[in-house]
Amino acid sequence: MSTPTKNPARIFIHRGRPQQKVSGAADYLRLNDKMAMLLPTIQRNLRLKQDCQHILPRMFDSCEVLQLQDDVLTLAAPNAALATKLKQSGTKLQTCLQERGWQVNAIRIKVQVKRVIEKPAPVKQISLSNHALHALTELEQALEKNKHNSDLHAALARMIARHQNK
Repeated sequence: MSTPTKNPARIFIHRGRPQQKVSGAADYLRLNDKMAMLLPTIQRNLRLKQDCQHILPRMFDSCEVLQLQDDVLTLAAPNAALATKLKQSGTKLQTCLQERGWQVNAIRIKVQVKRVIEKPAPVKQISLSNHALHALTELEQALEKNKHNSDLHAALARMIARHQNK
């Protein structure tokens, strides 16, 4: 009777050929039969977005190309104000894209608000030792009281008061 090996070599066969190692998203798209059909569309939309950014650089930083289908370019804007600006620049964008060889006869703009979750500001958890607090108190008392040191005195007094309560 043969003993099984602990780490048998695995070969994943896909339609009669060994599957190659995937290193990135583009490789995954290229090597997966079903996903490979998306790669030309993704590359076209990326080139189209680059051209749009070249034509309208400040406006197009936060916009996306959704699709180009039946000579209608659909863009996504993050808010209504930017969508309005894009509509006003639509003829310029369309003309410049046509000059660059794109078949664009109409431009549609969709507002797609992205939900932004803001992280709460981290709470400062620093605390001064009694020795440090005593040294700051001595410094504040030893400083000469004049108009040049008034801001430093006030800052030291606030810091001492804040850390004495902890």
